[in-house]
Amino acid sequence: MPTDFSPAPFRIDVPDAVLIDLKERLSRTRWPDQIPGTTWEYGTDISALQRLCTHWAETYDWRVAEAALNAWPQFTAKVDGQNIHYAHIRSSRQNAMPLVLTHGWPGSIAEFLKVVGPLTDPTAHGGEADDAFHVVVPSIPGYGFSGPTTAQGWDVARVGRAIASVMAGLGYARYGAQGGDWGSIISSHIAVQDADHVAGIHINMVVARPPEGDPMTGVLPEEMAGLAYMAQFRGHETGYQEIQKTRPQTLAYGLTDSPAGLAGWILEKFRQWSDCNGDPFSEYSLDELCTNIMIYWVTGTINSSTRLYYETIGPDRTTALPRVEVPTACAIFPKELYQAPRVWAEQQYNVQHWSRFEHGGHFAAMEEPTALVDDVRSFFRTIRK
Repeated sequence: MPTDFSPAPFRIDVPDAVLIDLKERLSRTRWPDQIPGTTWEYGTDISALQRLCTHWAETYDWRVAEAALNAWPQFTAKVDGQNIHYAHIRSSRQNAMPLVLTHGWPGSIAEFLKVVGPLTDPTAHGGEADDAFHVVVPSIPGYGFSGPTTAQGWDVARVGRAIASVMAGLGYARYGAQGGDWGSIISSHIAVQDADHVAGIHINMVVARPPEGDPMTGVLPEEMAGLAYMAQFRGHETGYQEIQKTRPQTLAYGLTDSPAGLAGWILEKFRQWSDCNGDPFSEYSLDELCTNIMIYWVTGTINSSTRLYYETIGPDRTTALPRVEVPTACAIFPKELYQAPRVWAEQQYNVQHWSRFEHGGHFAAMEEPTALVDDVRSFFRTIRK
């Protein structure tokens, strides 16, 4: 256990002045033009964004969301010189398995609001008592209530080490890790760096290189659609990634100053990356979308959140992931951005559990919480002891 791990209780309490300022900024939004007859072809549709921003300014109640998040016991601690915020929700079952859930971009700890209850209290949510977990939900350094990173070098490997230090500081000698997006990659690094203590990882974004030789050898027919979807994403949906991995500071001025600008940048990703048939409001409530965006706004962390791209995959950056030897579960949702075929994944991971789903996309904990929880339970039953 780290000798210098000294967590302090934390409670979210956004000053009223921040909320008043937000509403004033939203009321003064200077809207751009949009070509008549177009919707999402050029980027975020103006009518969709205006609908979200009107709800944000006139109907949404941050204090309700704040109370829901504050129902989780929360803490902050200094790790590797950086403030780390995390929620630590212990199950009433003393033999529960510790599990760390790591979000991605442009997500936040709010991604897990629907899954923490079923994971910590399974009998109240259709599960068995022996499925219980003690759940730790960190805010990635540079995201949300961890606050901005204040030094260079915070790539995914360093984030993984920091989260492993949190788990050690909490006294967990054996634990699991779960995540999607950056959370998937961070969980993988945790598994490599802390293999003696990580019982297994469950990831819902599987990134793996093709094997040498013919990359299609061993690829199953049902995996072809995933490869096509991944090719579409790489060819048409990575503009955000190019600027975030090269010029995040330039982008940050507009997103930090304009709540509508921030909402437009994030809303597009929830629309493009979800299994929503082009309508994000059919998959997520307006309140859910506002809460996730609010976490970036009230903490001023959109800039530092995008820096994770620069530090990990930016100019002259390489953060290679060695093979993950701990047992790994891969949950494949049809609208996930990266869907490596199993034969590719098995070169990168010790794959012990492989699940395919009919519905769901990049934000699985929000889109398909029941399916995700069931799959997490199923995998960890095999390695709990």
